[in-house]
Amino acid sequence: MPEDYNHSIFMIEVDKIKPNPYQPRQEFNEDRLRDLADSIRQYGVLQPLVVTRKEVEREDGLVAEYELIAGERRLRASKVAGLSLVPAIIRSGEHADKMKLEMAIVENLQREDLNPVDRALSFSRLSKEFNLTHEAIAKKVGKSRVYVTNTTRILALPQEMLEAIVAGKITEGHTRPLLMLIDKPEEQGSLFQEIMLKRLTVREAENLARRIAYERVRHRDTFLTPAVMEMEEKLTEKLGTRVRVEKKPGAQSGRVMIDFFTLQDLDKILVSINEGATNVGQVPVVGQEISELAESEMPSEPTEENIGIVAEEEKIDAPESTTDPEDLYIVRNFSL
Repeated sequence: MPEDYNHSIFMIEVDKIKPNPYQPRQEFNEDRLRDLADSIRQYGVLQPLVVTRKEVEREDGLVAEYELIAGERRLRASKVAGLSLVPAIIRSGEHADKMKLEMAIVENLQREDLNPVDRALSFSRLSKEFNLTHEAIAKKVGKSRVYVTNTTRILALPQEMLEAIVAGKITEGHTRPLLMLIDKPEEQGSLFQEIMLKRLTVREAENLARRIAYERVRHRDTFLTPAVMEMEEKLTEKLGTRVRVEKKPGAQSGRVMIDFFTLQDLDKILVSINEGATNVGQVPVVGQEISELAESEMPSEPTEENIGIVAEEEKIDAPESTTDPEDLYIVRNFSL
């Protein structure tokens, strides 16, 4: 193919262009495609597609076929817009599958148009199918080796979590704390549910992941017997929240710590304890006060009266916090 082809623009029949089999993006937003199609109807395809050309021998002679390298959104939108011809640059030298994948990835990365999972799959394909190191991939896409390595690690997460990332239900930042528990599937699943149900921030999720990792070491290095650890698990299951048992070395005494997320959670915990106490004929724990306190903590509609109260209270200097950082490990916002 003449060298000039690499710089010339040709009008090519849409039906003769085959999709790039190495297209890294798996999801295409239909609304955005329709918007692009509307723009193409009005202004045409402003940026040419990039394709390779090959001649295929058929009964009626040689027929030219084209395979897309870059511009799949433009191609799809052109079909939606009803175009029969699209502008394209025919490239020579990109017949290698590796080059097609590289160019498709780079195009999407430049527009930041890939979701984290598709990006990770792209890097993984470059690594496995073309034997490229993470260092080599990083140079080709203009990123750091650490970026490529960390992105690829996302694929170690369960399918349910990958789907949540693609759907935008959790962010790429949430994958870090989830990956911290990669060798503890049950705990990882619990953390994932916490993130989903309570819309935890990345920092909150990381704190919980560290707490779980800390407890893993605690179980290994403390004096908890299997029987005590089993009781801890049963309490956690019964109360619906994380329960931590600490036993003093060489003694029978210790303490039980129960985590809660909100006052409503605390109320539910007391209800569970009351039910257990009633079943064994004990005096129930008083929980009504907590319910009333939880309701009183709910924000109310502003009135002239309570606005005045708030304004008066703001004049009082708040005392300095005396909270010990270690207290964060005693009462934390984590429930299973």
